[in-house]
Amino acid sequence: MTISQKDKALFENLFVLELANNHWGKLERGLKIVRDHAAIVRFNNVKAAIKLQFRDVDEFVHRDFKGNTDFRYIKKTEDTKLSKAEFTRMVDEVKYLGCIPMATPFDEKSVDLCVEFEMPIIKIASSDVNDWPLIEKIASTRRPTIISTGGASEKDLDDIVRFFEKRDIPLSINHCVSLYPSEDSELQLDQIDYLKERYPNHVIGLSTHEYHDWHSSMLISYGKGARTWERHVDIDFEGVPVSSYCSRPENCDTWFKAFHKAAEMCGGVGASRRVISKKETEYLDALVRGVYCKRDLEPGYVFTKDNFEKDFYLAIPLQKGQLSCREVMNGEKLTKAIKTNESLTINHIDGPYNENEGLKKVILNRGL
Repeated sequence: MTISQKDKALFENLFVLELANNHWGKLERGLKIVRDHAAIVRFNNVKAAIKLQFRDVDEFVHRDFKGNTDFRYIKKTEDTKLSKAEFTRMVDEVKYLGCIPMATPFDEKSVDLCVEFEMPIIKIASSDVNDWPLIEKIASTRRPTIISTGGASEKDLDDIVRFFEKRDIPLSINHCVSLYPSEDSELQLDQIDYLKERYPNHVIGLSTHEYHDWHSSMLISYGKGARTWERHVDIDFEGVPVSSYCSRPENCDTWFKAFHKAAEMCGGVGASRRVISKKETEYLDALVRGVYCKRDLEPGYVFTKDNFEKDFYLAIPLQKGQLSCREVMNGEKLTKAIKTNESLTINHIDGPYNENEGLKKVILNRGL
């Protein structure tokens, strides 16, 4: 099947329901979340995708940090690991109940799993908007893709939008504030105006985490032109507490009804990218993959796009001073030796990341 920008209608009036924390790694809980929310979807006659999170956990977490309980993201990733058979059961249930199966892959192997499961849409998380090895892998599938803008800069957004446009792959762009939960005063819904003006050929949406009101942001975002929406979903089940940023089935019912009311009733433009808070940037930095060495390398080694994948790999956590998936290295040289499985830091290489004091300060102060 040939996919091109004209197929962007797939995103129109689409609701994406993301299973929070991979339903704590419990298949029974996950299936109940799918069933309970799919019933609300059918009752309200809306188009909805139910989205999973895919990680190749064995490779995603660096071996020296496996079992580390001090870093919340590592602990959650390992605690919620699911088998391929369990994911298969989940995807089958989503399809059976008339929803669209969808996933956010956090590494390249997980993109292959999206293809194997025939996911019609792939999501790129806010933390991965400039993870180019992952983005290139996702684009190679030619699947329609949704991105969340999160803490991305204007250049980040321009780069990824241009990348998908050149390949004629449908791309939807969600305004998102990466604060969990988000206060009403932090939603910055005027960014929908900004995104619609800057990227007029794309469907613009809202990925949101507020927890006081499931009605108002729908009316406002629809009126501003958002046409796809995303929330984390969960259920009250077996006494497990529900995170405040998650929506229960009754919350989604209110949300969907507000959508129908907004559509019934609707029958100032942002001029610049919003200011990204330090709190949001620090949150997203904690999710970024760092660069680790596959084999011993000597000073003078030259980085190229072709040899990077052969000689290095990406894994969490990102450590202070370490280069990440966000940095593109092509032509820089190693200035000192690096050992197998050692993290690649700005002290190992020449070039802008080491020589530019502004960049150097950012890299030295992010991560663990």
